Amino acid sequence: MPDAKKVLVTGGAGFIGGHLVRALLNRGDEVTVLDDLSTGRLSNLAGCPENRMAFVRGTVRDVLCGPLARVEFNEIYHLAASVGVKLVVDSPIECIENNVHETSVVLRVAASLGCPILLASTSEVYGKSEAVPFAEDDDVVYGATTEPRWSYACSKAIDEHLGLAWHRDVGLPVLIARFFNTVGPGQRGRWGMVLPRFIGQAISGEPLRVHGDGLQERCFIDVRDVAPLLPCLLGNERAHGVVLNVGNDQSISILALAELVIETLGSSSRIEHVDVAEDYGRPIEDLRKRVPDLTRLRTFIPEQPTHDLRSTILATAEVIRAGVMQ
Repeated sequence: MPDAKKVLVTGGAGFIGGHLVRALLNRGDEVTVLDDLSTGRLSNLAGCPENRMAFVRGTVRDVLCGPLARVEFNEIYHLAASVGVKLVVDSPIECIENNVHETSVVLRVAASLGCPILLASTSEVYGKSEAVPFAEDDDVVYGATTEPRWSYACSKAIDEHLGLAWHRDVGLPVLIARFFNTVGPGQRGRWGMVLPRFIGQAISGEPLRVHGDGLQERCFIDVRDVAPLLPCLLGNERAHGVVLNVGNDQSISILALAELVIETLGSSSRIEHVDVAEDYGRPIEDLRKRVPDLTRLRTFIPEQPTHDLRSTILATAEVIRAGVMQ
């Protein structure tokens, strides 16, 4: 195809990465996937055409300074990161070093090539701000450094500062996407992701473990709505040097989410309220409400999400039942 691009996706064997790789391949691109498989899985790339997708196992630092050092990429999507509250709390050193060091490397590579790069960020960057809905230019509020969970938010905020500095100083075409609770088929509950954890419990007939009173509110968007957006956004020059919330702004309480999962799947499971420390081994600061302001995103992408939560639950449950998540 005349418009085909040579694209690098770091963390491309991850949950969002696998869906993004498919979106890029559907566009006709040649895709190189770089992943160390610490949390990613090759099954997320199953069925991708081998003649247009190359998989390289390793860290960003080792591979981009080694085997891929001379490859002329046209676009880079940097999704590789340590994610999930449980992983962050269990392994804060790995989280901080992976998120900051690897991003520094990939930004230098993008700058040397002069190619557009998307940095995957997170709603965690807002910390425990109470200025709901969260807008991209709002102040952020973090807890004490003695609380490990904020290390993830801080590390991703540093990534954003690095990306924006490269844009200001040398004109690197950087887009920062702050993801809000992206869910859907292929996601695992292993690292604390709430929806697949609830779905797995409902399928097996176990109690759905809701932390505290369950009245914490979150907004969920299907990965099948997110993945196709990212190439469109990165390809828009107006989005370079911009921070964008990417998500859905319709909130639901975690208790209502648990009830919806049980109803949608016809499960006999009950809901069990537990202290968060029972699942994480220590108390975790939580946010009562996390909702994005999507005004800026809608100036680029006016379309609304096409998958509602029920369809997301059913599609995710189908994958779990098939045993792909094991």
